[in-house]
Amino acid sequence: FGIDYVISYFYNVYGEREISAGKYATLIAIFVEKYKNNLPLTVVSPGTQERNFTHVDDIVSGLILIGKYGSGDNYGIGCSKSYSILEIAQLFGSEIKMLPERRGNRMTAEVVSRKTKDLGWSEKMSVTDYIKSIVIKY
Repeated sequence: FGIDYVISYFYNVYGEREISAGKYATLIAIFVEKYKNNLPLTVVSPGTQERNFTHVDDIVSGLILIGKYGSGDNYGIGCSKSYSILEIAQLFGSEIKMLPERRGNRMTAEVVSRKTKDLGWSEKMSVTDYIKSIVIKY
């Protein structure tokens, strides 16, 4: 229909006001809640599943950029560095409880962000720094 559009994809968004319970809870928010309440962090075995965690501020900066200069599909907004779920849990420095493996659990996730990066976007925030700030706070 000749309508201008841009389709974007987000990768494991984290940051303030994340959902920490229920069907749409994020991993970082779940770990933060468990950490604050001195509960073990639960990691699905084997724990080597890799994800790219992207701060909400980086998502917003990407959306503004692709909204101004993008066109079409495949504008991924995701951190270029991946971490295993176990590595993320270990950053909290608290007890970790391993859960049984789950069928269908993805071991890796490709981040498709070339088109967004070609517009000049790059992540500014680090999930490791974010978790360190949580640990210091609580």
